[in-house]
Amino acid sequence: MKVSSMDTHMGNISIDQDVIAQYAGTVATEIFGVVGMAGMNVRDGLVRLLKKDNMKRGIQVTLNNNKLTLDFHIVVSYGVSILAVADNLIDSVKYKLEEFTGIEVEKINIFVEDVKVID
Repeated sequence: MKVSSMDTHMGNISIDQDVIAQYAGTVATEIFGVVGMAGMNVRDGLVRLLKKDNMKRGIQVTLNNNKLTLDFHIVVSYGVSILAVADNLIDSVKYKLEEFTGIEVEKINIFVEDVKVID
């Protein structure tokens, strides 16, 4: 599924939804306190930590009126401030995605699915 198509003086640029989700997931996992992306088994109601190659499954990307909306399903580290982690994630992802794609990020929703104790 194509998320965005931009016309430039040299041609047309199309960015796939999976590319944006993978990049956003990589940026998110660099944030202190984010353990990783969460995948849910809807049938069982279980949450599991996704591996690096599947992290885009924990992120939903939507494009409306040439603006991006992202839904993150994350696992956070025990003992960190969820508010601080969420603020850092929003600021970092918004800045880096807008620089990477040239598309405005309108909204980032964060769903904390689990807390993990990190040794």
